[in-house]
Amino acid sequence: MPYQPLANPSGHRVAVIANKAVPESEKLARQYCRDRAVPEEHLILLQCTSSESIPEGDYLTDIQSPVRKAMRERNLNEKVHFLLVVKGVPIKTAQRGYSVDSLLMCMNLSVAPRSRNPYFGKREPFSSARYGGLYLVSRLDGYTFGEAGALLERALKARRADGLFLLDISPSHQRSAYGEVNEAMRRAAEILKRKKLRVLLDDTKDFIGNQKGLMGYYSWGSNDPQFKKELYLSNTFLPGAIAETAVSTSARTFLPTDRGQSLIADLIRVGVTGVKGYVSEPYADALCRADILFDRYTDGYTLAESFWMATPYLFWKDMVVGDPLCAPYA
Repeated sequence: MPYQPLANPSGHRVAVIANKAVPESEKLARQYCRDRAVPEEHLILLQCTSSESIPEGDYLTDIQSPVRKAMRERNLNEKVHFLLVVKGVPIKTAQRGYSVDSLLMCMNLSVAPRSRNPYFGKREPFSSARYGGLYLVSRLDGYTFGEAGALLERALKARRADGLFLLDISPSHQRSAYGEVNEAMRRAAEILKRKKLRVLLDDTKDFIGNQKGLMGYYSWGSNDPQFKKELYLSNTFLPGAIAETAVSTSARTFLPTDRGQSLIADLIRVGVTGVKGYVSEPYADALCRADILFDRYTDGYTLAESFWMATPYLFWKDMVVGDPLCAPYA
């Protein structure tokens, strides 16, 4: 019998991690705990730098060690499957540009950088125990704490909707792993059409914008030769919408900037509910597989389960933004 996801995933499955040195970080963490009925003992408050980047040694002493200690002392290891990191906690390590979130996922495992994700490609509800102490990690973040909090508001409003899935292929990216990103979008379009969902698969050279009421979005962002920022910002999203862009530094910062590649923070600002990005160069084969991502999400899996089932590697550059429990198709 196929898996029937829970319509109201339990907040007891989540531990929330915030930076006590940043009052707004703790405030947003407590708001999440109230809204998702997360027990008080599942809130872990760190005392760490508020910088986006943290030295690897400080990551171990100021983030990983306190989280592991709290999980052990509060007997959370058997209860928690998802970790939610809140804005104010660093996003990447200074030396090698690893994602803090990706490191936290496998903090109980002995793995090397760019290790294979054992949950990749699966079609089953996630259990930390089943995967040897692995956790699924996402975060609430954005240019401002207000925008980070809006991710939670949209997740709470998320319902199954007749929204459009926009898959914008770039024909100029056809070699090796680049071509696989486009092929995964084509496979995703076929899957979604079989489910009677609305899809716009664009394989012209144009960069597509001005689409209203999206529930899913995948494009090459600023790597598309026809990219225009005004088009990137012109789409609108329904509550529960998720997105990915084939952009290697799309989560390098949540500080406003006009330099460099397109940012997922802009998609958060214009209304997406969940999105994946990369704090530094991950290489194209690390990108989310569009066919797995949208198939699992529309089957009713949670936001965190869907993104991480579509992600090949651990201990790497990946970051998932959004409420891990969001599941509008459940």
